[in-house]
Amino acid sequence: MDIWLIVVLVGGILLGGLEVTLRVLFGFGDPLVYIPDEEIGYLLAPNQRVKRMGNRVEINQFSMRGQGIEKDCPMGGKRVLLLGDSVANGGWWTDQEQIISRCLEGELGEKLGGIPVQVLNASANSWGPRNELAYVQRFGLFGARVVVVLINTDDLFGVAPSPVLVGRDRNYPDRKPLSALTEVYSRYLTPARPVPQWEAHQKEPGDRVGFNLAALEGIYAIAQAQNAHLIIALTPLLRELDPTGPKDYEIIARNRLQSFTEAHPLTYIDFLPLFAQHSQPEALYRDHIHLSPRGNQEVSQTLIPPLLAALKAP
Repeated sequence: MDIWLIVVLVGGILLGGLEVTLRVLFGFGDPLVYIPDEEIGYLLAPNQRVKRMGNRVEINQFSMRGQGIEKDCPMGGKRVLLLGDSVANGGWWTDQEQIISRCLEGELGEKLGGIPVQVLNASANSWGPRNELAYVQRFGLFGARVVVVLINTDDLFGVAPSPVLVGRDRNYPDRKPLSALTEVYSRYLTPARPVPQWEAHQKEPGDRVGFNLAALEGIYAIAQAQNAHLIIALTPLLRELDPTGPKDYEIIARNRLQSFTEAHPLTYIDFLPLFAQHSQPEALYRDHIHLSPRGNQEVSQTLIPPLLAALKAP
């Protein structure tokens, strides 16, 4: 047999084996995909189910992280709507059973004596209050009795929603790659390509903190109109837990958020002092911003009492 034919056959077998390994063991070749949206910016494409690095991720028909649902709350049940960014979403690095909404769902049902409770998770990477407001303006509250807006310090400075990253940034693909091998190559073996449109968008002028507080005001108004209680929860960046604490501009933004929450009948939870009490606060994080499963549990346990109070209210 021709030596080159042997080389081609062996090479094909090796590449095929590598392709299968990357797909089966790591989930490459099957990333979550996004759809652009002029008002919301972008959403996770509906009706997806993938497994990445051993973690299961399911996206329902309303682009939420979770199983499919009916639009209206089931008779006799209760709903909570969780809005947020990648901290609430959990990303591919968090298994479906370890995301905050699932942690809340199981314990709330148990503490309410078996009443069916659904904690809906409307979130996406890098969403901020303005994305979240646009989402509830589009889809509503799904009959939720309580709305939880989970933000981190960086979200207070987020820019307006924009779809420009979708299909241009490798973290926001709009289609599946040709293969697991091509995904690994484009994601890890080639430098990230800048997105000039996004770089220009990042220079949004004006009072960004004010814009995002206005979005929280909009979410509050929608919740009030539908007789839902609003909880705003703020998680810190890991570096804010250093002895030096938040930076000066972050302190100013935090104070503005505090003033906003004090002017409205809502529940506000700042996790900065709570996390700072831990002997090893770094154990609550997987990186500088995203929480570990332990961090998700800490957030969930802190949210349980105000959620129970709101769900039990007449």
